[in-house]
Amino acid sequence: MAGAQGLVNAARVIAVGCALALVAAADADASSQTRSGGSTARAWGISVVVPGRQGAESRVLGAPPGAIAVDGAFAYPADGSVAAARSVATSVSATGGASADADASSEVASLSLFGGEITAASVTGEAHARATANGGSGDTGTTSIARLVVLGHAVTPAANRQISLGDWGYAITLEQHGEPSTQPVPAYHDFVIALDVTLTAAHGGLPAGSELQIGYAEANAQAGARAPLPPAPSSPPEPKASGIPPLLTAPPRVTPGLGQGGYVFPVYGPSSYVDTFGAFRGDVPGGWHHGDDIFAPIGTPLLAVADGLVFSVGWNAVGGWRLWLRDAKGNEFYYAHLSAYSPLAVDGAVVRAGDVLGFVGDSGDAEGTPSHLHFEIHPARLLVRGYDGAVDPTTYLDGWRRAPQDVRFEAAADRIASAQPSGTAPKPGAILLRQTDISTASGLDPRSLRRALTSPLTEGEGGPLLPRLQPASRAPVRGAP
Repeated sequence: MAGAQGLVNAARVIAVGCALALVAAADADASSQTRSGGSTARAWGISVVVPGRQGAESRVLGAPPGAIAVDGAFAYPADGSVAAARSVATSVSATGGASADADASSEVASLSLFGGEITAASVTGEAHARATANGGSGDTGTTSIARLVVLGHAVTPAANRQISLGDWGYAITLEQHGEPSTQPVPAYHDFVIALDVTLTAAHGGLPAGSELQIGYAEANAQAGARAPLPPAPSSPPEPKASGIPPLLTAPPRVTPGLGQGGYVFPVYGPSSYVDTFGAFRGDVPGGWHHGDDIFAPIGTPLLAVADGLVFSVGWNAVGGWRLWLRDAKGNEFYYAHLSAYSPLAVDGAVVRAGDVLGFVGDSGDAEGTPSHLHFEIHPARLLVRGYDGAVDPTTYLDGWRRAPQDVRFEAAADRIASAQPSGTAPKPGAILLRQTDISTASGLDPRSLRRALTSPLTEGEGGPLLPRLQPASRAPVRGAP
């Protein structure tokens, strides 16, 4: 009956409201806040991606804070039969504010691939991005390939030119993409791969599907602007495309190393998951599941898996309340279906592994399903593939350490007032302190609800106590879908 359905809907609202005990964040006049501009840059000289086994890469640099590296010879494998170079140099810088700038460059000298089948005197990738209140712009600078020879023939590089490599693969020269945007503020995204070689058949000791990227540079800039913080959407908008065209139509079957240790399991306390990466999903790009679902009680704390930068905090129709985390190596991690954020969940927050970022929920297209975290891993070397650069997180999750079970949530009250949003993130409005299971209450007996709300929490009902929030600083970062 319509009346009964109304009672069910009302009960759901009451359950959500009563189940969460909240400490409100210090109020501020959102309309008077200045949104910080953000910028990031990333570059590497050589990356060898091999399905099913470890590849290799030269040093990966990311900004902020910015860096310059000049390295010696590169060889893969040890004899250089697949890839060899005399030297590799990389540089990145990024500044934010009302005028945001990002610059990235990589240069490889005396390149030889597959024992000399492809050679070049030098390969240079360069990307620049600028953004002010008047708009965004960028360019690929001195991106070039000097004296390129392919299978014994001199080749003149051109932007996005594809070159056949016999019956075993193809190469793309000066592969590049640049795109401005104006929403929510002016921004520009730009990336380039000076030389991109893909194997369509086994060759030189590498299997089909292997890829060699030479001279990668990426720059992203977002200008600052005055604007009110957005409220929670009443009609969820569709997810915004990243601007990087997806290059894959099937899940990648590689699990490259992330380049650093000390990763923390993303869900605090008891949880469960199985390998569902690649399973059919009709409501996401590509039609396949880009991560794993980690099931835990609603309100269970979600932890930063690594030291890094938080960005793209907010809502989309599929992920619901979601956020991204980028570590020092440029790897990116996606958290979706949150029920609430912690004060650290603001664009530009610098967090430590184990910091509380938010809480398990069922928002977005997970509404009505068992509460869980949808978790994805996007290795730095595969970000050029866009959203389809996600890899199977299962083996990573299996190996990551879990946070200790005896920590306490003590620092939140002191941190609320200082955690101010920037970028495009909504202001975190509350911290989840505890939850109560009221499923035993009857709508026909008001006293049963009172008894449920006053019952003491147990490990199985209320979940674990929340971990301590760690100190954090602020730094601008780019937005993402």
